[in-house]
Amino acid sequence: MKDEVLEFEKSKAHIVVEIIEYVDDSVVIKTIIKKSTGNITAVSIDSGEKLEEKTSPFDTFIQIIDGKAEIIIDGDSKLLETGESIIIPAHSRHSINANNRFKMISTIIKSGYDEVS
Repeated sequence: MKDEVLEFEKSKAHIVVEIIEYVDDSVVIKTIIKKSTGNITAVSIDSGEKLEEKTSPFDTFIQIIDGKAEIIIDGDSKLLETGESIIIPAHSRHSINANNRFKMISTIIKSGYDEVS
């Protein structure tokens, strides 16, 4: 797995799907914003690869920006296509499979959990 932190120019338009590339037999992660309150990453996953099952103490917003992905949340499989998104609830077991190669944006917000009901 390759993880790279990018310095995106602020106040400038970006086409994220063109910024992250596919690499054969690999998962590529580029961090767009990383703050103590959360982060946004762009991810490309080649066909046959996956992100292993884990849990997070925070909700995670996933948006597919190219291709199709299988998102498994607490054993329930969801197939998402370009333009679709899903929120993975905090503390749920989840994994992401690339039956086909795809790109996604992952957004985690770490603050405000006690502010909103």
